[in-house]
Amino acid sequence: MTLASANPSSSRSEGRLLSLILGLAILVTLAPVARLFFEGVTAGGSLNLTFLSEVLSKPATHSALRHSLVTAGLGTVISVLIGSVFAFLVALTDLRRKAALVFCLMIPMMIPPQITALSWTQMMGPSSVLLKTLGLAPPLGAPQPLYSPGGIILLLGIQHTSIIFLTLRAGLRAIPQEVVEAARISGARGFRIWWQVVLPLTLPSLLAGVAITFVTALGNFGIPAMLGIPAGYATLPTLIYQRLAGMGTTVLAEVAVLAILIGIVAITGILIQRFFQRRQRVHLVGSTGRPLAIPLGRARLPVEITLWLVIAGILVLPMMGLLATSLVPAYGVPLRLDTVSLDGWYEALFRQPSTRRAFVNSFGLSIGAAVVLMALCLPLAWLMDRHQTRLSRAFDSLLDLPYALPGVVLAIAMILLLINLPFTDLTLYGTIWIIFLAYLARFFAVMFRPVQSSLRQLDPAMNEAAQSVGAPLWRRLRDIVLPLSAPAAAAGAILVFLTAFNELTVSALLWSSGTETLGVVIFNLDDSGETVMASAVAMTIVFVVMILMAVIQLTSRRLPKGVVPWQS
Repeated sequence: MTLASANPSSSRSEGRLLSLILGLAILVTLAPVARLFFEGVTAGGSLNLTFLSEVLSKPATHSALRHSLVTAGLGTVISVLIGSVFAFLVALTDLRRKAALVFCLMIPMMIPPQITALSWTQMMGPSSVLLKTLGLAPPLGAPQPLYSPGGIILLLGIQHTSIIFLTLRAGLRAIPQEVVEAARISGARGFRIWWQVVLPLTLPSLLAGVAITFVTALGNFGIPAMLGIPAGYATLPTLIYQRLAGMGTTVLAEVAVLAILIGIVAITGILIQRFFQRRQRVHLVGSTGRPLAIPLGRARLPVEITLWLVIAGILVLPMMGLLATSLVPAYGVPLRLDTVSLDGWYEALFRQPSTRRAFVNSFGLSIGAAVVLMALCLPLAWLMDRHQTRLSRAFDSLLDLPYALPGVVLAIAMILLLINLPFTDLTLYGTIWIIFLAYLARFFAVMFRPVQSSLRQLDPAMNEAAQSVGAPLWRRLRDIVLPLSAPAAAAGAILVFLTAFNELTVSALLWSSGTETLGVVIFNLDDSGETVMASAVAMTIVFVVMILMAVIQLTSRRLPKGVVPWQS
């Protein structure tokens, strides 16, 4: 008999607290998704399969779906090519400066996609300040090569390389040195070891990374919007954005149907990812063995140079193009000593009230989301592990939906749920609270999963011992659960803050005057032709993200293991 069953009063108090927090979590995360599905299949208030069929049969829907699958699929291929090479070399060989390589490879994931798109367009094309300065710009009138499906595919691949790298690297680090040594004793050498030993053991990790990369690329809004809209190339997220901007009598029902369509594709991808993650359980237990460190010999220096050149190509050069554009008086002017100007920075950061509001809003929303999610997820994960009910198990299986769904889909779901609050004449649409609630739904799983994994490793005897001496529920949460799960919660909070700070996909459909976020400001400035100011704001965000990541990296040795999310 456990102490929980021996102490009915304690069990009841834990059950009541679980019901309360679980109810809040379901209301925040799953209620919007349910409302979206209801709207999509019941246009006009009743089951309306005719309307559903009309929306799905439109040529624009077919074209956008095809474009989404092509760009997300081929973008994932590029992510695999880059991310897997880095993962194999960093995890398996004796490369130097591995921590620096990992840090640089994480930056593109932390930089919002609209900044990625903006930086690359400033590096290429006939109006590129960087190319004009170097005398390499194409003639005026030449097309911008990135305004094309190929440009979208390239940048989607670069943007999500880090996902492949992280998932594959985790699988590779679990392979003990002894496995390779046994293969060598059996006569295997070189490529044969990689093909017959290393690759089969890491294939589930790679395929899980491929699935989540495809889902993430499918829901990417910033890159297809900034590169596809000027070229007339619509994906499902941009089609939803354009339909909602058009507004009409049936627009919410129509975009709900489109959102369900892209959601079905995304959910399929996430189910595939979970399947391969479960397959990882057949791996050898390598954490107790020595990690692989294959010597590269004379090839080490050329390999290191090649990897750093790739980093320069996908990170440094685009940032240089963005910086150069922010330092000229007008877009297209070459950067020289006599043309250097900080007017764009001054105008964007100090004279534009929307930018100041956006910084305040983004900091407040991201910090608030991290704090609230930590306060919800810590007790919820602990109580769900101690009291497993049908409702808690169902919630656990569906929790990843709001994160797996593209941000545009979640934004539509929040609009449908909160445009008219039940039993009142109030609405949250057009307020900052709808963005905040959308962030809570979007990033709930990002905080919950690390905390859940950490708490499952705790010995229940500690809680039972505290309970046996009369420690109340709040005392056990404060003195046992919080300290032991703090590293995982801190890692989740860092990811939530860095991701929410630069978020565009959700807020692009939810913002109104006074509730702008930084992602929205950059998108609007570039869309209105204020490229210099857009570049200045984008560079400011890049500097802020890099400084925050650098501070976390430099203090990582003093932090508990697991706090820094991009470290082992």
